[in-house]
Order: sequence, then structure tokens, then C-alpha cells
Amino acid sequence: MTRERAKQLAEELVGRMTAEEKAGQLRFDAPAIERLGIPAYNWWNEALHGLARGGTATSFPQAIGLAAMFDEELLEQIASAAGDEARAKYNAVSREGDRDIYHGLTMWSPNVNIFRDPRWGRGQETYGEDPFLTARLGRAFVRGLQGKGGTLKTSACAKHFAGHSGPEALRHSFDAQISEKDLEETYLPAFRALVDEGVESVMGAYNRLNGEPCCASSYLMGKLRGDWGFEGHFVSDCWAIRDFHESHGVTAAPAESVQLALRSGCDLNCGCTYQHILHAMELGMIDEADVTRSAVRLFTTRFLLGTLGDEGSEYDALPYETIECPAHLALAQKAARESCVLLKNNGLLPLDPASCGTIGVIGPNADSRAALVGNYHGTASRYVTVLQGIQDFVGERCRVLYSQGCALCADRVEPLALPDDRLAEASAVAKASDTVILVLGLDETLEGEEGDTGNSYSSGDKEDLLLPESQRRLLERVLAVGKPTVVLLLAGSAIDLSAAQERADAVLLGWYPGAGGGRAVAELLFGAVSPSGKLPVTFYRNEALAELPAFTDYSLTGRTYRYYQGEPLYPFGYGLSYGACAVTGLTADRTLARVTVRNGGARDTEEVLQLYLRDEASPFAPPNPVLCGFRRVFLAAGEEKSLSVPLGEQAFTVVNDAGEHVPGSGRWTLYAGFGGPDARTEALTGRKALSVPIRSTP
Repeated sequence: MTRERAKQLAEELVGRMTAEEKAGQLRFDAPAIERLGIPAYNWWNEALHGLARGGTATSFPQAIGLAAMFDEELLEQIASAAGDEARAKYNAVSREGDRDIYHGLTMWSPNVNIFRDPRWGRGQETYGEDPFLTARLGRAFVRGLQGKGGTLKTSACAKHFAGHSGPEALRHSFDAQISEKDLEETYLPAFRALVDEGVESVMGAYNRLNGEPCCASSYLMGKLRGDWGFEGHFVSDCWAIRDFHESHGVTAAPAESVQLALRSGCDLNCGCTYQHILHAMELGMIDEADVTRSAVRLFTTRFLLGTLGDEGSEYDALPYETIECPAHLALAQKAARESCVLLKNNGLLPLDPASCGTIGVIGPNADSRAALVGNYHGTASRYVTVLQGIQDFVGERCRVLYSQGCALCADRVEPLALPDDRLAEASAVAKASDTVILVLGLDETLEGEEGDTGNSYSSGDKEDLLLPESQRRLLERVLAVGKPTVVLLLAGSAIDLSAAQERADAVLLGWYPGAGGGRAVAELLFGAVSPSGKLPVTFYRNEALAELPAFTDYSLTGRTYRYYQGEPLYPFGYGLSYGACAVTGLTADRTLARVTVRNGGARDTEEVLQLYLRDEASPFAPPNPVLCGFRRVFLAAGEEKSLSVPLGEQAFTVVNDAGEHVPGSGRWTLYAGFGGPDARTEALTGRKALSVPIRSTP
């Protein structure tokens, strides 16, 4: 169905409604209008890394792990699988008369905010700190969710528009002050890209942006519906409109908040404030035409989904058995394998189960289900923890010992015990083992959204980049034993792993790898596949927090890989493999790079080729090279390939202080490698990115 036809049908249907009926349809929990044959509909559903909060669904790695794949094709397949499962569940439960929250077809995903500060708890929901990577991956996710049929499979949503990345504790009252340059260069590109891709909805953020609440910002709406030509519907973040009068103080009462939001173009209210629409109409603050405009947009989406009228959708036949089907579970395992990032390896990995003797698996995340899933997750029918994955993989070939080692963040596991009540056991396990796998990290109780689970840290944000103190003591105790040790981190953000980098034999980052992630981790540890994930964020040392701008400072100066001038612990784009891949040839023009790559090692591997561009003279260019292209490639042992990689459309422009894309200096250097062109990557990998100059007249 075309948008024009859907809009025509929506206008006809809305034209038959009373003012009261229209007003009710602007709530996220829209009631039925039985006289018009309109069923109730709840707009709130989530699909961040699989269908979430609505019952059983395939569990994929958390979004930050999906970003580490640097794999647009696989991400589109994952989003398509999530869309299939959403349709299958909607089809099944609708027939049972269930119109509840988390059972609809309007997915409030993906989150394309920029992970600018490593303390932000919701950073795990994003695709990292780079606007180019975020835009490319976000577009792929939208394509997968919305499908390519005659109707939308589901409706995707670009959130949170805009300038939203903490602090969580302040989000209901915070005013993000962001320059035109930083907005255009960093915070808005992904949203623009998703609008270009045809995303059906956009969600406004809680915060203000340069004084205006984001859910009623004339600046943002001007960009969205004016400059970018967005035709879908706009939804508030949940209870964000209530913040207008309760927290931001830009209005004095609910009716005023209704007036400001509705006339600014916020069509759908996740919250309760639009219950005051009729009151605002009685006061003459809004007209029925304001309500009609938004109702038409919302019903246009419902017609595009094929859920109203007689035409139906080609997705109506998707059976319930689509959920957690073998193909989707296999896709989740592939994603988990691609997302893990090998940060250090002195030769210990891959382990040989036939000769590694006794393995000691230690740590609070070793047998944790919570550490598999991150936030905004669904429910799996089976979970495979790291401990279980290792046990299943090695079978009877070697002995596996286990100790929890410590609580996740408390000083003891058993309330009646003395502090550190599992350290002695952990030490004993380490001493009895030939190899130790120490599984540390966080889960959604320590990082996430404000108030998600009563987060132990500040409203979901991290206070620092350190592991919890209990885990630091465990790490020291286990390393002191002196056995060959792999440190495995399950977390959704940068953690200072300096001690592990200095003293452990290998360090593997598993993120939150999904419900079956323990199996994928075991396959990587024992060499069934080679690690191939890359960091979509910079891993800083904890002391670098003193160098970074304040958490509330949204300027980019001094933060993210494009502007950070210090030495990171692990740089953006970094990740090792079991192969020995290198770039051996590079030529390029302003649209395309031609790259020769070779795996000089003895093991087959996948790798991620990355292209970075630096303007050598423009005062408006970031000081460091900027990602402008990437491609995942499989290389057999000894294989050489020639690849053509398109460069970003705006790669050879810079953004001036007025927020305008202008030609650069005409003096550029293009770098190609399996990591970024920085000294830390070169030091950690022993490989330098190949570079070529590109000259042109600006």
C-alpha cells in the first residue's frame, strides 16, 4: 500500500470520528472504537535486540554488541527476524483478543543516540560513538524491521530525538546545550539517515535541547518535517510531556503541555498528558484540527501495517512457530560470535580441549543469565551461560571446576557470611586448574536506564570505569595464583581492564551476548571460529575521566575517538583475531577505495576492513581520522582478496561552526586497515594501517 493511499483511508476514517474519539487515539493505549470497527491498539513495543518484554522471543546480543559486528547485512537479517517474530506474536495473540502493551507492531527501536560518554548507562542500547557507523547500522535495522512487502512488516522508530546520552539522573529536567556544528556533525546524522531510509516514526527525547523540550522543539521539528521531509508519526518518550510542567518548567499545567506538544507536531503521547486534550480544546488552547492532523498520521501508519480495512497484510500468515525457530536461533549464535571482541592474546587462545587439562571457570558472571541479555530484552526458552557453554563444548575431554568467586557488587555472596566469602574457593579452584577463565563485568542492575531495576549506580549510569570493588579483589586474587588466565568481560560499555591487559594472558569482551551467548563464547575460546568483533566505542582508562569533559557537557572536544587526544586503553575499531590479516594494497578516489587484503596466518578468519579519512588542513575537521567506510570479509588461511569499498557520501566535507557541510581543504589522507590508524592500535596489533594521499580542489 502506498503512503498516499494509506493517508487517504486514514483521512476518511478519522473524518467519521468525534473529537473525543480522535483524542483517545493519540494515547499510546488507544481504545477501541467499536462503532467504526477499530480495535484497541497499544503502540508501545520494543525490539532493540529481539522482541522485548512481550514473552518468548529469540534473544540476540545487546545493541552495542550488534554494533561490534560491523555487519550491515547480518544486522538487517536480525531486525527482519525480530519483525517476523513481532508479526507472528501479534497474529497469534490478537486472535486471542489480546491487545496489550508489547504485543503491537510499532517497534520503538532502534536507539541511534551517540554513546559520547562511557558512563552513560543506556549506551549499551546504541551502536556506539561514531555517527557514520550508527547511521549505516541504523538504516540496516530499519530495513529489516519494516521489510520490503506491500505493507510494513512492523514500524521502526528512530529514538531519542535528539541530543540524548545522559546523565540519566537529570534527563527529566536537563537542558543539553549543543552547538550547530556538533549537532550537524555528530548528533543528527543518524536521524537524518533513518528518515532517508523511510523510518515510520521518530521518538522525542526527555531532555531539552538548547532550551526547548525535545518533544516540542521548533528547531528539531523544522529539521524533521521541514528540511528532511519526514512523513511518519512522532511519539513522545514515556511521560516526557508531563515533564514540560513538572520538571522543565516550560509550561504551568497539563493543558499547556498538550498545547505545546500537539501544535509542535507530537502526534502520540506515551504517558498520560494527552488525557487532557479535550480540556485544552474547551479552553481554546488547541483546535480540533490539531487533533485531526495527528490522528490522520497515526491511522496512516496503521493502514500501512495492513491492520485496518479489508486489504490485510502478506505477513498475516506468519505462524506462532516463527518465534525462536531454528533459523532465528542460528542467526543469534552467528551474531554472538561476530560481536565478541578479542582485546588481548599472548598465544594462550584458542584453547585445545584435548590438551588443556582442568579448566577453572570463575566469576560472578560465569553462570549468570542476567549477564547474557542486557536491558530491553525478551524471554528465551533456554539460556546458555558461559559456564554451561564451556561445559557443553568440552564434554568429557577435560574437567571443568567452578566458583562464583564473589557477588556482582556486594562484598559477600551469603548475607550471614564474612566479607569476601567466595575468594578462598576461587583461589582453590584457580590453583587446581591448568587454565582459568575469569568471567567479570556488569549486568542491567549496574548499568541501564534510570530506574530500570533500582540500579546500584547513579540512576543507571556508572560513577567510574572500574569493575565493582568485589570483582577487583577477585581479579587480584586469581591473577596472583599465576595460572594461564583468560579474563572474559560481559558488559555493555567501556570498563578499565588495565590490570587484565597487563597481567592476564588473554582478554575477551563478550558484551551481553544473548540468551545462548555462552555457547558462542565457548566456540571462540576453543577456536571453533576466530574472533572478529571490533570496538564501536573507545575504552578509556579510569583516570581519563579527569581529562574528559563533564558528563553534562555535550561538546565533542576531547571525547570519542575523533576528538580524544590521550592514549586509550583500547581504541575505537580495535579487535584481534586468530588470523594474521593485513592490508597489502590501497588506491582510492573520492568515491571508492580499492583495497587488497591478505590473511598471512594459518587459520581461516573473518575480519572487518575499516577506512578512515583525515582532512590535513581544514580548521573545521576533527583532529583524528574519521571512519568513512567498512566491510566485513572472510579470508581463508593464506588467501588474498581485492575489495571495493564505497566511501561515505559526505566523507570529503567538513562541518563549519554554522552547522553547514562545506568542502574540506582538498588535502586528505585515506587509511585502510583492520583497525584504526592510531598509535595504540599499531602497538597492540603490530600492524600499521596503509595510507594514501588524496588531493582535490575544494
